[in-house]
Amino acid sequence: MKKIILSAIAIMAFAFTNAQETRFGIKGGLNITSFAGGNYYDANSLVGFQVGGFAEIKVIERLSIQPELLFSTQGAKLEFGNRDFDTKLNYINVPVLAKFYVTKQFTVEAGPQLGFLVSAKTEGEDVKDGFKSVDTGFNFGVGYNFTDNFSVGARYTVGLSNIADNDADTWDEYYDSPKNSVFAITAAYKFN
Repeated sequence: MKKIILSAIAIMAFAFTNAQETRFGIKGGLNITSFAGGNYYDANSLVGFQVGGFAEIKVIERLSIQPELLFSTQGAKLEFGNRDFDTKLNYINVPVLAKFYVTKQFTVEAGPQLGFLVSAKTEGEDVKDGFKSVDTGFNFGVGYNFTDNFSVGARYTVGLSNIADNDADTWDEYYDSPKNSVFAITAAYKFN
């Protein structure tokens, strides 16, 4: 995974130096999140949000590199015994996407992501020590440009790393190796 992230950073640096055009923008939207992997078939979704900024760096006519910096609320509703507990995780996510323009309006995108845990709470109690401070994932998405400035998108982030600190008392053997699973619907505005 480190090789993928370093390769993405190298591509981004190359794109910055050879970019024909760079545009900056802001974006925000709705997250539908849960945990996947291990025994998480009974984890239910939580609704959250994401907000942040991005740069779209044109590499060639139909291809751009899009690094982003996003604040994202994630987590899942878990069952312990006969009670449900909301586990809410806040991350600063840094995806780096390759964005391909199928047409002027329609785009597809994919790329790796690093996430940095800001806070973790279960029913208001701080459980940050039960989670790893860094998360990795991979994004797949589509977008539609209504104008040169305004667009909407849908993206799925597949968690690649175990987010639980298995040495902490928070986790037992039943809940092993959770991975973030995030579906997002966003709106974005690019400045001229």
